[in-house]
Amino acid sequence: MMGKSTIRTFDFLLQGSNSTIKAYSIGTTKKGIGPTYSSKASRTGLRICDLLDDFKEFSLRFKNLAQQHHAMFPTLEVDVDGQLKKLKEYAERIRPMVRDAVYFMYEAINGPPKKILVEGANAALLDIDFGTYPFVTSSNCTVGGVCTGLGIPPLNIGDVYGVVKAYTTRVGIGAFPTEQLNEVGELLQTRGHEVGVTTGRKRRCGWLDLVILRYANMINGFTAFALTKLDILDVMEEIKVGVSYKLNGKNIPYFPANMDVLQKVEVVYDKLPGWNCDTSSCRKWEELPVKAQNYIRFIENHVGVPVKWVGVGKARESMIQIF
Repeated sequence: MMGKSTIRTFDFLLQGSNSTIKAYSIGTTKKGIGPTYSSKASRTGLRICDLLDDFKEFSLRFKNLAQQHHAMFPTLEVDVDGQLKKLKEYAERIRPMVRDAVYFMYEAINGPPKKILVEGANAALLDIDFGTYPFVTSSNCTVGGVCTGLGIPPLNIGDVYGVVKAYTTRVGIGAFPTEQLNEVGELLQTRGHEVGVTTGRKRRCGWLDLVILRYANMINGFTAFALTKLDILDVMEEIKVGVSYKLNGKNIPYFPANMDVLQKVEVVYDKLPGWNCDTSSCRKWEELPVKAQNYIRFIENHVGVPVKWVGVGKARESMIQIF
């Protein structure tokens, strides 16, 4: 750890999507994240620093941008004057809240010692570079986003904690090797109340996929895991865990980058006995059923990352800290 402050990053695994690509449906939330990042990549985007500077110059650039979009999408209707009036009002409202982010983080890291938490908003497999492309979001959801998103040097990153459910979920379309389109998937969806926060769509559910978990660890280098929703598995007589993939009858040691290939893989499962009892009242490791403990240790041994927290319910006190 370099510097005076500790930056802890959380990376969320396989939970939803928020990009928008108009060429074909990829199951996004359609909230405009994709077009926004497209403007950024084409260097035509307008930023907060532009809005808070010379508003006349900002207005000219805004009008040019609106014309460009109208040329691409002739049916698009933009009330340019109305939008600029709103933006001018917004500029003054947010001005007191805006800081130079790089300098702000520099002062935080190099000032009086403190703990700094950076929390990721999307799943590792939704990362624009390393996710299940094209079924991804438009930014870096992995630990690299801490550096590219906040301007924090890599040497200042301390612990990296992965957050993973005791089973696997996904919102939207795309390859999902361990998905259970049966009563198991329905049970996980119902018991886990698996619904996308933005769209309200039901999440697709399946057995825990350790291939994905190992891949996420390769990219992020997790210090430890927070394993959530263990209690959802309380009613299972038997629990399957995806431990490897086969392609054309041969084991492959990697997570396929090509989604057509990922659709074709055969998942190799290990079966573990369920504990078939309520864990929601457990508050210490020792209180968890032995078979639940074995399930957690099985995950640790296969991924090579310790589980530091175990979630057995919605409440804050339902999070068991192991070490």
